[in-house]
Amino acid sequence: MNLTRRSLAAAAALLPAAARAQGQAAGPWPDRPIRLLVGFPAGGPTDFAARILQDALQQLWGQPLVIENRPGASQMIAAEAVVKSPPDGYTLMLCTSNLTTNPAVFSRLPYDTIRDFTPIVVIYSSPTVLFTGPDQPYRTVKDVVEAAKRQPGMAAATSGVATSGHFATEMFMRAAKVELTHVPYRGAMPAVQDVIGGRVPITFSTLSGVIALARDGKLRPLAIAAPRRSPAFPEVPTMEEAGFPIRDTSPWYSFVAPAGLPAPLLDRIVRDVQGLLKRPDIIARIEDSGGVVEGEGPDAFRARIPREIAINTEVARAANIHIE
Repeated sequence: MNLTRRSLAAAAALLPAAARAQGQAAGPWPDRPIRLLVGFPAGGPTDFAARILQDALQQLWGQPLVIENRPGASQMIAAEAVVKSPPDGYTLMLCTSNLTTNPAVFSRLPYDTIRDFTPIVVIYSSPTVLFTGPDQPYRTVKDVVEAAKRQPGMAAATSGVATSGHFATEMFMRAAKVELTHVPYRGAMPAVQDVIGGRVPITFSTLSGVIALARDGKLRPLAIAAPRRSPAFPEVPTMEEAGFPIRDTSPWYSFVAPAGLPAPLLDRIVRDVQGLLKRPDIIARIEDSGGVVEGEGPDAFRARIPREIAINTEVARAANIHIE
């Protein structure tokens, strides 16, 4: 094939651009700050989960890990921002188990939960716990069940509609064959304060959010709604051990990215996070906060999502939990 001077010049002009593109594709990651979006306000359990690895990851990556709190709509505002970001490793999300409850209770979502995210790693979970107040007579789950059968419609507080506590309450009613009156609050603190004050007898609440109150004796833990006991309260049985097994409702905290995150970046982030979750100091911080280290990688995490959506959908339909 004959090449004219014009075609040769055009080809030469493309070389620098191609070289730049190749350099960008193969360049080191990260070479600038990374955003970590959080769908809840600063100071809460999800924000704590984001910050527990922040310093260690910044040291590993040599770049700032900038936490951006974008609260609202059960973390959907932050999630929508993530799926609209390029999958270049510079936008991550500290994602909670709302990822699998939202599809079960909301009529519409601004994203496709299965297709629009890259699951990276589940960092840790914190069990949902059945608590009662310090002045209540209940010492076991059986005590609560017997009281609920004597007084149908006993009140049960939760931090809100479609929360892990709400799901646990609904499943507990089915397992124990009792009728409770769900009393949703705007957050965990108002709910547990009414339990502490004796205005509501019981609540299912996330341990990490109220662990200080439990340690101070202001809340009495009766059972752990998880497969295993909590390291923070090893003497407290699981719901199954108490004779009323329900599905694990532990909220979990994870890293996700937009769909299409390149495999080398995914592998790097997974390796670094899982490595940190083996450090004794980080394990101690998580367990001291009422958490349980998970470290679940991308394959298991990806399989978890549709499985949990299906279970949550079944519970939501049975209990008529629905949000427009």
